[in-house]
Amino acid sequence: MKPSEKRYRPNVGVALFNAGGRVLIGRRFKDDGPEIILPGLEWQMPQGGIDAQEDPRTAVMRELWEETGAVSAEYLGETDWMTYEFPPYDGPASHRLAGFRGQRQKWFALRFTGSESEIDPLTPRGGQPTEFDAWRWERLDRVADLVVPFRREVYRTVAGLFAKFAGD
Repeated sequence: MKPSEKRYRPNVGVALFNAGGRVLIGRRFKDDGPEIILPGLEWQMPQGGIDAQEDPRTAVMRELWEETGAVSAEYLGETDWMTYEFPPYDGPASHRLAGFRGQRQKWFALRFTGSESEIDPLTPRGGQPTEFDAWRWERLDRVADLVVPFRREVYRTVAGLFAKFAGD
């Protein structure tokens, strides 16, 4: 199947802001099919797929918990749907992402209201493997320069839309 004939995977992204207006980013430590990482560009905000019949607001809280352990967050806002394309992928056709051309995402701005002790990306949750081996708070306007190139346009759009929640 040609990439242009594939559909986009429904997905949510999380811009989790701390009290100082920085966002949580995690360092990916392995590729996941077409979701590759490149040396020096391993950082990203949490994101993940929306399950069948799942509301995006429910999905964003589930994904935040699965990937970081964080549960203490208040809703600030959300974007319209955006898309990005996966880079060419020549791995096994059976990979869970191989049937998609990219991701169709809705991003959510959330304010972290808990203690940093609840952030633990190394513990697997919800039957999902860990994706991050480290985390930190970062300026929202710098995150696009830390991600793989195929995500940069979406990250820059998110930074512009959510700048009002940042402490920059």
